[in-house]
Amino acid sequence: MTLKLLIGTRNPSKVAELRALLRGLDLELESVADLADPPPDPPEDAPSYAENAVFKALAYARATGLPTIADDSGLEVDALGGAPGVRSRRYFGEDVSSEDRNRMLLGLLDGVTERTARFVAVVALARPDGRVETFDGEVRGEIAESPRGDDGFGYDPIFIIAEDGRTMAEVPRDQKNAISHRGLAAAKLRAALADA
Repeated sequence: MTLKLLIGTRNPSKVAELRALLRGLDLELESVADLADPPPDPPEDAPSYAENAVFKALAYARATGLPTIADDSGLEVDALGGAPGVRSRRYFGEDVSSEDRNRMLLGLLDGVTERTARFVAVVALARPDGRVETFDGEVRGEIAESPRGDDGFGYDPIFIIAEDGRTMAEVPRDQKNAISHRGLAAAKLRAALADA
């Protein structure tokens, strides 16, 4: 039986990525933006990726009556003590473009030679009755000297994948989905949905 599942985000890039990551499962996927009367976006102000993902997924599931997946993810740069971390999208301000965020982050690392970093993602699956499961993924790498690549979104153009040499934005989408932090978390989610 087809499971109707809500993707708890309005970010079209994230929706497209999650649709691709869950392709082939017997799912009917809707995003918050697809809803005729979408609920308000829940805040993302918890101190951890898991708490943010769970809060968002539960809020949307309870508001809509649909099982919901939501994620939270971030870039953690070792030389910045793990920043921007859980506040990755908002670290430089609420309405800052991805290009400006990348430029500002590179400015913070000007002259820094130790540029190791990791991308972290947690995907939560919440049911309207309050049951929640979480799935995590991580990919290690380093920060490039300048943006490279035209694919991807967010910090992808400045994150070089360890042992690959390319940035996330230089990797074809199907390859990225197999190795990215969100891809690794979604693979665990796929397995759980396939077993359900």
